[in-house]
Amino acid sequence: MPPVFLMRPIGGWLFGRIADRRGRKASMLISVCMMCMGSLVIACLPGYDTIGTWAPALLLIARLFQGLSVGGEYGTSATYMSEVALEGRKGFFASFQYVTLIGGQLLALLVVVILQQVLEDAELRAWGWRIPFALGAVLAVVALWLRRQLDETSKHETRALKEAGSLKGLWRNRKAFLMVLGFTAAGSLCFYTFTTYMQKYLVNTAGMHANVASGIMTVALCVFMLVQPLFGALSDKIGRRTSMLCFGALATLFTVPILSALQNVTSPYAAFALVDVRAIDCEFLYLD
Repeated sequence: MPPVFLMRPIGGWLFGRIADRRGRKASMLISVCMMCMGSLVIACLPGYDTIGTWAPALLLIARLFQGLSVGGEYGTSATYMSEVALEGRKGFFASFQYVTLIGGQLLALLVVVILQQVLEDAELRAWGWRIPFALGAVLAVVALWLRRQLDETSKHETRALKEAGSLKGLWRNRKAFLMVLGFTAAGSLCFYTFTTYMQKYLVNTAGMHANVASGIMTVALCVFMLVQPLFGALSDKIGRRTSMLCFGALATLFTVPILSALQNVTSPYAAFALVDVRAIDCEFLYLD
């Protein structure tokens, strides 16, 4: 749903401003509340037969709220984790953002697999698709309770500055801003190619069975999740700049050859190896 992805950068700007002016904790509490409300609305939303065109309209609004929430969550949580990290271990601590992100994707995949085993296709289409959203709303309430216990990391003096969270303050640091923007855009392209598109690529381009492609991606995501702290610790040892340059160069050099090789691969083991190499190439996103 393109409009939902469009809301993510807007959410990043909006919640970044809130985090700078009201604090990291406030920003993360608001974002998880929005995600909870969006998920709950989708889980309980009446169908087209009941409320007509209001059904797709409300569904779109709820998804837009979720897009705002996800966009705001990313930057604020990454900032918070780096701020609470011990000196010299920021890379290691910040890597757990992607451990939890990928862990969430695996949990969602597990829920889908269970529902597919328990429910018939007709039941899934009729009402079963609402269950993941209901579970998401419940987990968001748990996250809200946990976040209320967090300590604020930003200082009152910093939040009180007139330029805090403003475009003027951003423009004053435009060189660093544009550099981070470029790294994040390229890294996000790598990440979604690997985590979202790769399964479709294996089915549509490599000609693999959907169940085989799902199995490959499940194991690959598990490995990918487990190595995040290792590469985070590596960035603490050799420096963030060196890490980003090395892995950025690897991603540039090997993305096209690996995707080309996957077109003709027949062995699931070979496909798994290539997918994991492709994922490691993109580590510069998770180290920035």
